[in-house]
Amino acid sequence: MAARVAQQLVKFIVLIFAVSVVAFFLVSISPIDPVQANVGQVAYLNMSEAKRAQLAEYWGVGTPLWERYGHWLGSALQGDLGLSLRYNAPVTDVIAVRFANSAALMLVAWVISGVLGFALGIVAAAFKDRWPDRLIKGYCFLLASTPTFWLALVFLIVFAVWLGWFPLGFSVPIGVAPGDVTLLDSLHHLALPALTLSVVGVANIALHTREKAIDVLQSDALRFARARGQSTAGALLHHGLRNLALPALTLQFASISEIFGGSVLVEQVFSYPGLGQAAVTAGLGGDVALLVGITILSAAFVFGGNLLANVLYGVIDPRIRRAERKENHA
Repeated sequence: MAARVAQQLVKFIVLIFAVSVVAFFLVSISPIDPVQANVGQVAYLNMSEAKRAQLAEYWGVGTPLWERYGHWLGSALQGDLGLSLRYNAPVTDVIAVRFANSAALMLVAWVISGVLGFALGIVAAAFKDRWPDRLIKGYCFLLASTPTFWLALVFLIVFAVWLGWFPLGFSVPIGVAPGDVTLLDSLHHLALPALTLSVVGVANIALHTREKAIDVLQSDALRFARARGQSTAGALLHHGLRNLALPALTLQFASISEIFGGSVLVEQVFSYPGLGQAAVTAGLGGDVALLVGITILSAAFVFGGNLLANVLYGVIDPRIRRAERKENHA
């Protein structure tokens, strides 16, 4: 176990290093001028050459790429991810404030999309080639081809503007002091963005679960159970659920990256102050330190999700634990 943990830790360090290099390089070669993007075009044109040079030096415009990365890496190893130019605050502080909102949004969407997708996939398989199956497949194909931002705009118009059930945006009511915001207010503002993100994430899990459930239903064990008088639902519940849980678990944890990517667009549409909106702001403003910090955090999310899925495999299926023991003894 110690060797396996050490191996995963080395993989994580290599991954984070590679992600930081690529992210830093891509943001640095962006054609966006950080000075002009942060001070505004009008102010930039009316600025003296000396002031422009001073700001360019402050934003590191003339510093070579690898020198800037080396300086950033040395500070990052000491826990300092740099200063966000757009928010004029340490990157760690900006991420900490925004992470709470994004974590709540992504967690709710992740759970709902996983449970709903798993249930719809099983129902579609149980009614294969009948109207429930065709309805669920059509729903999933429609969602898979629908852009996230477009669906978010539709939900915003229908549920917030026309029906007035939800607020137009933000994570708290406008004009209310932070200390006066109740849990109900936060949930009310969270509901529509989370619903949008959940609906988008259902399609992939439902379609894959359907295919796996069809294979399970056609197995000898399930045929024998139904021959003994068990219903299709009962046979799936008692004999096929564990076989369905493994691929569903894989997809669920793999969808963390999709949920995070979708949250960037959803937060932008709903003006929801989370990591996604901060990433867009950092990208448009050439804020290298903040964007690299958010990218590293998202990579850690994906890696942690996959690692947790591998650990849970052994809990759900004892055959995997036995296989690992044989490999270790060999």
